[in-house]
Parts: sequence; C-alpha cells; structure tokens
Amino acid sequence: MDVYALEAKEKMNKCIESYRNSLSTLRTGRASPAMLNSIEVDYYGSMTPINQISSITVPEPRQLLIKPYDKNDVKNIVSAINASDLGINPINEGICIRLIIPALTEERRKDIVKQAHRYAEDAKVSVRNVRRDYMDVVKIDDSYPEDMLKRAQEDIQKVTDDAVKDIDNILAEKEKEIMAI
Repeated sequence: MDVYALEAKEKMNKCIESYRNSLSTLRTGRASPAMLNSIEVDYYGSMTPINQISSITVPEPRQLLIKPYDKNDVKNIVSAINASDLGINPINEGICIRLIIPALTEERRKDIVKQAHRYAEDAKVSVRNVRRDYMDVVKIDDSYPEDMLKRAQEDIQKVTDDAVKDIDNILAEKEKEIMAI
C-alpha cells in the first residue's frame, strides 16, 4: 500500500475514534459515566470536566452516583448538570449526587438516533476531507509516474471506503442499542 494511503488511513482512524467518543456521550437506556464527559463544572474559577473532580459509579443499570472529592463542589456539580442538555434532574444527597436515568420514550429514542446520524455524517465529512487532502498531495508530488499515481489514488479511495463502512457499522450498532427497550 502507498505511503500516503497509510498516512491517510491513520488520520481517518483518528476521525473514527473521535466519532466513537461523540457517540459515547449519547444517552441510551442505561447509565454510563461517559454521558457526563461533556459537562464542565465551575471549579474554583475554571471550567473543569466533572470526571476530574469526582468519582462516577454505576450502582444500578439506570443510575449514576457522583461522589465529589471535595464536598463543597456538590452545589456546583448539581447546577452544571441542570444547565446541561442531559435532561436529568440530579438528586442532591448532601455528600453525593444521584442521577436516575428514566426510560426513554420512543420519540426521544428517535431524536437520539437522529443525533447519532448527524455525528456519523460529520465523521464521514472529516474522512472525506482527509481523502481530498491526500489526493491533492499525491497529484502535486512529481516523483510519482502516472501508473503509480493511479495506484496511490486507488489505495487512498479504498482506505476511505473502508473508513466510511466502519462508521456505518458503528452507527448501526449504536442505533440498535438506542432503539432496544
């Protein structure tokens, strides 16, 4: 395989990994600490991810328990969760915060699937941008004879097709997980 195709594959794998991280923040029917990854808390004047100032556990399949390392942060964490787009009301228990994940309605599941599709489309656009950049680099490189140029472009296209197929497979799995009751 061509050197440029290998470099493109590496960058496309990073796009896919970023896509997986985006999907992990989506709310499915069960509790996952990754749901809170996008929430930042005002921690002594600076915005800090919630998982850096507290421990997050899953005591039951539909419940998250957040235990701040400093008891004074409970109010800030509660307000950050309320301000987020999670749609869950935190229960302040004094030294810890309990999040009970309600069962998703059919309408809410469809909204989450739409959001997953948007993430997938963004990932595909990123992969196509990588393809375009490497196709341009290959065309500009004068050291390639015409037949090697054609083969390099085919390799880059094959890597792109594989990455898009991976994104579609990941989306199908996530969609099945979201729609499962």
